Amino acid sequence: MSLFAGAGGMDIGVDRAGFKTACAIEQDPHCVETLGSNSPEKLVLHSDIRLIDPSKLLERLDLRVGELQLLHGGPPCQPFSQIGKRQGVNDPRGLLIFDMVRFADALRPRAVLIEQVPSFLGAKIDEDRRVVGELHRQFEELGYELHVDLLDAQCVELPQKRKRAFLVAVPNGTGFSFGDSVPKQHKTVGETFCGLPAPSPRGQPADVPNHVDVTPARDRERIAFVQEGSWLSKSPNVPKDVLCKLTRKDTTKFRRLHRAEPAPTLRCGEPFYHPIDDRYITPREAARLQGFPDHHILMGPIRGRTGSVNNLDQHRQVANAVPPPLAEIVAKKIANALCLA
Repeated sequence: MSLFAGAGGMDIGVDRAGFKTACAIEQDPHCVETLGSNSPEKLVLHSDIRLIDPSKLLERLDLRVGELQLLHGGPPCQPFSQIGKRQGVNDPRGLLIFDMVRFADALRPRAVLIEQVPSFLGAKIDEDRRVVGELHRQFEELGYELHVDLLDAQCVELPQKRKRAFLVAVPNGTGFSFGDSVPKQHKTVGETFCGLPAPSPRGQPADVPNHVDVTPARDRERIAFVQEGSWLSKSPNVPKDVLCKLTRKDTTKFRRLHRAEPAPTLRCGEPFYHPIDDRYITPREAARLQGFPDHHILMGPIRGRTGSVNNLDQHRQVANAVPPPLAEIVAKKIANALCLA
């Protein structure tokens, strides 16, 4: 069962590891549409997780307490993210991670898998208690031991510098271990984009799903100043009306990818610039950086760079997602520890 399922990145990885995600719960309507379109056999619930009674959900799935093999999810990371306000549990979304414990208490799955941003590991409830310590305590009361590790997407050869915290709860004495997850020789952006045709303009049929370019003409002028692998505030000879209030410290904004390097961490702000074309990367290119298969179709709008979209547009669905290959490697270790593989 998948909580905070998003666009389905963790579901894909978990299912590749031998599990079958029978139910996914998500609040964002565009993500719900993405989930339903790609997995019609899965029960997809469009709901605030806090409004769901897990015991009634078991009945709906025709399962008994203890029969669920894996409960997994990536609760909202914004309360703990370095680029957010970092209000932690003072942000109502920061408390949602404890719904993973609430569901585990009611369902008693064989294991629980949680993904979070690295800064979550230092988040505090108060001066004396860390959030991860409270999770340890609550899972221990349920008879689970909690294992925590920080994994880099490059350990599964993804073309992205992306570190994420993974938390795995298994029954006491299971002997789970993350093992050695050392980053391998990285894959590059150029290799990852290889084989994709030119993107389709907005409003025209796309040869590859979600491979659509919505870059406005004014933005193309700005992008043209940025050299491959650099960013706007570092670029020479940029007119003041283009640079606006950017300073040399703004190293993560308006950034162009480099073909011979992995991408920086995808974020929910403005998408990266294409390495050589004067445009933003498409949702499909972003999905390839995250390790999504090309047949996984993203639903909902593509946000114009000068406009806004209610709920999650395609770029933000991808940036929020758990990379499927990273979820797969952790799920396989869980299956091995539980003797399911």
